[in-house]
Amino acid sequence: MDRLTSLEVFSRVVETGGFSAAARKLNMSTTMVSNHVQALEDRLGVRLLQRTTRKVNLTEIGKAYYDRCVQILADIEQADDIAGALQSTPRGTLRIHTATHMVPFVAPVMAEFLATYPEVKVDLRMGETNVDLIEEGFDLALRMIAPPDSSLIVRSLATWRHVLCCSHAYIEAHGRVERLEELTAHNCVRHVNYPFDEWRFFDRKGTPASVRVSGNLITNSGEALREAALQGAGISLAAGFLVGDDLDAGRLVRLLPEYRPVEMSMNAVYPHRHHLSAKVRTFIDMLVQHSAEQQKLINPYA
Repeated sequence: MDRLTSLEVFSRVVETGGFSAAARKLNMSTTMVSNHVQALEDRLGVRLLQRTTRKVNLTEIGKAYYDRCVQILADIEQADDIAGALQSTPRGTLRIHTATHMVPFVAPVMAEFLATYPEVKVDLRMGETNVDLIEEGFDLALRMIAPPDSSLIVRSLATWRHVLCCSHAYIEAHGRVERLEELTAHNCVRHVNYPFDEWRFFDRKGTPASVRVSGNLITNSGEALREAALQGAGISLAAGFLVGDDLDAGRLVRLLPEYRPVEMSMNAVYPHRHHLSAKVRTFIDMLVQHSAEQQKLINPYA
């Protein structure tokens, strides 16, 4: 078997965590993937992977071998890029997964990217789930908060804050919140991806403050939370850029302005690679520039 192909197959098995996932990634049969790995082990006379019915794990020798494989494949990819000028001109299909509320900020960059680089196509998907970039074949994910997987590379694009708010109707029905601890007695509608167990703030002196809240609605949709707040269903800790117009128009009321919610970060997330392809690197650079220009709109309550 071709040794270089076997190295790539072995690396994909490690990165995806299994033979079947690697087969899907490489568009080959699971049997062929297994044969490539077996061929490597037979040639080396060592076991690279410990196989179980559920997953595969690297042996100690396998870990050292994999680290070198990554470097070798990256060097070959770089050589190919230089030969084909791929590192200077983005081309191919860029697969992106973005959080729904980042779409208004991503769309103008995508349009400029496509207009500037006619040899590129973009496959853009949206949703609130944390997709497996390698398993599902995405080059890049755009997230409202940093992902839990520390093996991913995270590049901050812009900062933003929530705003504590509710409608006039909610205040008329339940009274206005005057102190942070009073939130425990109110119906607080919550986002499932909020990264803490309690709502966190800083007071005017910069001292951290938090309160544990509860309510009858939890969702992964910021728009659903906004609508619930507008209808008087509860108090929301909403993204400032999402409810800014409602606050300016008086449809929503800002609560406890002396408490600033903790700052969050919009992020570009991608798998670790020794060399980023031109299409990914260029798109991220354009996102960073656009986000800097739009920072005031993204974080109107800085």
